[in-house]
Amino acid sequence: MGRRRKFNPDIPGHIDQRALPAGIYWDMGRWYILVDQPEGRPKKKTVASPLAKLSDLHALVEEALTGVERGTLQHMADAFKKSTEYRDLKPGTRKGYDTQAETACGWILRDGSTLGQLQVRRFTVPTIQRLVETIAAGREASGQQPAVPATPSKANHVLRYLRRLFSWGIRHGYCKENPCKGVREAKEVGAFKMPAPEAQEAVLAFARVCAARKAHTRGSLSPYMPAVMVLAYAVRLRGIEVNTLTDAHITKEGIISNRTKGSIDNLTEWNQDLRDAVTWLQAYRAERMAEKERPVPIRAEDRELLVTESGTPLTKSALDSAWQRLIRAAIKEGVITKEQRFSLHGLKHRGITDSEDEADGGHRTLAMRQRYRHGLDRVKPAQRP
Repeated sequence: MGRRRKFNPDIPGHIDQRALPAGIYWDMGRWYILVDQPEGRPKKKTVASPLAKLSDLHALVEEALTGVERGTLQHMADAFKKSTEYRDLKPGTRKGYDTQAETACGWILRDGSTLGQLQVRRFTVPTIQRLVETIAAGREASGQQPAVPATPSKANHVLRYLRRLFSWGIRHGYCKENPCKGVREAKEVGAFKMPAPEAQEAVLAFARVCAARKAHTRGSLSPYMPAVMVLAYAVRLRGIEVNTLTDAHITKEGIISNRTKGSIDNLTEWNQDLRDAVTWLQAYRAERMAEKERPVPIRAEDRELLVTESGTPLTKSALDSAWQRLIRAAIKEGVITKEQRFSLHGLKHRGITDSEDEADGGHRTLAMRQRYRHGLDRVKPAQRP
């Protein structure tokens, strides 16, 4: 702890000497800190004048220790990451917020500084709006600013993160208003990489061949990928929804969906592809858990269908990585072209498009149903009555 400071009559009277932070000193009418030198004794560095407030001195010491100035966007973002509100979020949400925080705080301004170094009190609606529009439209390299590709979806993700960050900051005294209120989101392109039927079938056949190979040998891929593709398409599920399926979703009549983002759950009746996929996943899980001597959960909702080679539940990030390996391998082997590449979520689009009723995807609104419906409706010609 070090020895307690002695009262110094030369220190300005408006400073409570008992509350002075460690690491800052007064001498010759100035406040200074000690900066370590590679060789020799530490060097004195003046950081404030006699007019500095006690809060300014605390901020200066914190900046010297952490490299982050108090009251900046970066400071508020770091504080939010240490909060209970952040810790209560789902891992996927935290990961997304970390990415958006890095994008927002690392955004380079014209003078070469970053947005994270800007004081939060200087943020306005036009400031946030310009940021969103620049990320959405992209920019060319100029001066100290690097080129940025056009990414409307990323712009909206950053806006939603900042909106939540400033709302949290208001509640905890880091800022007085939310400059994100009133900011217009960027218009996102509504096109999706839905696979053509022949590309989907080719990748599925390729996945089955690779899954049948011995693990960790040349050309082998994750053995559960064929079943994942069948479930994503036939039950019209997102990747995270496939990842979180359990035995509780398996019934005699079919598979009960576990839809996210407010979609409506439904039951998809069995067909042979679905029965084969679920039977294989359950058998693989039993085999891996038995080999690793892992206990089988009693409750059906605790028995997840997708497991790793060691018998533990498969994470969403591991599923995403496995999917990317499959698609890259399919392109390398000439199974599909780069132009035919599609995402795991694209299988849901394909499934809803191939369904008789577009409501089978569980979407509540007509707008969302049409967003996933890519086929053309067959209609009759107009005719006078």
